[in-house]
Amino acid sequence: MSAHGSTATAPAAGTGTGAEVRTLPQILLDQARRRPADIAQRDKDFGLWRPHTWTDVVTQVRNFALGLRELGLQRGETVGIIGENEVEHFWTEYAVQGLGGKVVSMYPDLTPDEAKFLLEDSEAVVVVAEDQEQVDKILEILEQLPKVRAVVYWDDRGMWSYSDTRLKTFQEVQAAGATVHQAQPELFESIVGQGTPDDVAVLSYTSGTTGRPKGVVTTHRMLLDNAYRVLDAHSLKPGSEYLSYISPAWATEQIFGVTMGLVVPFVVNFPEEPETVRDNIRELAVDALVFSPRQWESLAASVQGKMAEAGRVRRAVYGWGLKAGHAYKVARLDGRQPGLMARLNHALARWVVLRPVLDQLGLIKAHFAVSGGSSMAPDVFRFFHALGVPLRNIYGTSEMGLFTLHQGDAYNVETVGHWMKTRPTVGPPLESRISEEGELQVRGGAGFSGYYNQPEKSAAKYTPDGWFMTGDAVTETDDGELVFLERLEDMRRLATGVPFPPQFIEIRLRFSPYIRDVMVLGDETRDFVAALVNIDSEMIGNWAEERGIGYTTFQDLSQKPQVRELIRREIDRITELLPEGSRVRRFINLPKELDADEGELTRTRKLRRDFLEVRYKTLIDGIYDGSSTVDVEIPITYQDGRKGALRATTVATDVDQPVAGGEEVR
Repeated sequence: MSAHGSTATAPAAGTGTGAEVRTLPQILLDQARRRPADIAQRDKDFGLWRPHTWTDVVTQVRNFALGLRELGLQRGETVGIIGENEVEHFWTEYAVQGLGGKVVSMYPDLTPDEAKFLLEDSEAVVVVAEDQEQVDKILEILEQLPKVRAVVYWDDRGMWSYSDTRLKTFQEVQAAGATVHQAQPELFESIVGQGTPDDVAVLSYTSGTTGRPKGVVTTHRMLLDNAYRVLDAHSLKPGSEYLSYISPAWATEQIFGVTMGLVVPFVVNFPEEPETVRDNIRELAVDALVFSPRQWESLAASVQGKMAEAGRVRRAVYGWGLKAGHAYKVARLDGRQPGLMARLNHALARWVVLRPVLDQLGLIKAHFAVSGGSSMAPDVFRFFHALGVPLRNIYGTSEMGLFTLHQGDAYNVETVGHWMKTRPTVGPPLESRISEEGELQVRGGAGFSGYYNQPEKSAAKYTPDGWFMTGDAVTETDDGELVFLERLEDMRRLATGVPFPPQFIEIRLRFSPYIRDVMVLGDETRDFVAALVNIDSEMIGNWAEERGIGYTTFQDLSQKPQVRELIRREIDRITELLPEGSRVRRFINLPKELDADEGELTRTRKLRRDFLEVRYKTLIDGIYDGSSTVDVEIPITYQDGRKGALRATTVATDVDQPVAGGEEVR
């Protein structure tokens, strides 16, 4: 058993003293009193960045809250929010919480059925939606949601012809609230003052990889506990520019954007559109950002891909610069002191190569870059460190919060970092132990408040002696850094008795710029490890065009012999360091891209393994029975809701044999 202590560190800037455990709206009001004219948030509209001061934000939140109160919202009730990361999304959260209510944020690409489940399960009485697309989604299911009294939308483009009396504009609700405030100017602060840290702030739903998502009851105390854990592990300055990109439907953004945005406080920036996020990052040059591993991997792959397609001279200069970055930055990351030549080389490389690359990525000022949600290949961390981005891993669970973070300047990128600490004013010290089965078990901090309306499933997460069971297989290094291996339920063993971690292999394979996703196969009925590969259509499409390889569709491209040879070489190269029995022996390139709307991925792009193994059973059987080609029929759903089927002939490829006709790969 390990006790990770509590920290008596002074409260972070802006959080005050003595009463640091409060509700988020109480902290919002306090920040507005302390720094009324400072910028709190910034969004982009019609090509222009719009700053919002703390006074502006409080006005927007107060008016919307009082307007919701006029719609009948009561303390303890739930409001659903569906839309992209925009200021109105955050204003809605603070407004609902100010009234003593709770929110459930939903991913904007949810299907109507998925949204219906969350709204029904959370007992939502109001839905706040971004635009016409989201309103249409809610109207489709509204008759099946008798508890929903109103649907409010903040972008009114295309909405002029809608006549449902339950529809309200965001501005309409705010106008009603402003009228109330004019008549009762003390009302909002009075209501906010009634809140307590143990009020429920958010229902954060689990990803649902193994079944229906469950709503994790998240209190203000829990959010603040996690924010303080991070702040006490890594110093952050008030006014740091933060990019809000990961969805508030993910518990991590509730901690970083929603909570730390108030506590640090950050200047929280919202991208204009998801498609423009990279351009927006370049314009902002943010100090802090949190991406999922897939997003960091995609960013790294895009740089690697562009350099792979560059001319010989440019490619050589880039290679030299990256090597110089490794010799200096990665040496320091590993706890080694670079020599004089390494320092001089890096100084030159920074100006000639690394700084321009960082400038293009918008990461030139990034000093707090975090990857969270699942594991990522160590090579991705080393790559960004070589460029000059101090990328860190953070690890935790939706139920118990964040546990570990890469801390300081030197840490082991094969781990998820050292343990963080809970402040004594927030909760008891975090403690951990590893069971005989290798499972991480935790107690302490603000604790797990249960799954919403599911007491039996909540109780089942605890051992008889009161430890929370994470379900994660872990080990610890000699110096106390935690190593995440795999979900216990996902650890596999071959018929030969050889154990292997599928996700560990998948993480490394995804570092290839040509592999967008991959599911590693194998179990006690199989003799070897295999894989289903989702190629990166953009990268491989460009690669094929550069070489004059013609193709018509994704399906056609995925089965080209040159493409199969390219993927074969990538798999062989990446897995050669694994033990012989754990290497991928055969694979099939999927004839279609994996899609969350098809139920193949969660909304955070995690594989839904059980579903995929049933859906692609024909392909899997073909890999293992030695077939050279496999015909498959895959049910698909078009964007307009129509159902269909994709019929394809796929080719099973042996990793240890060059592909016939793949000689053009170079």
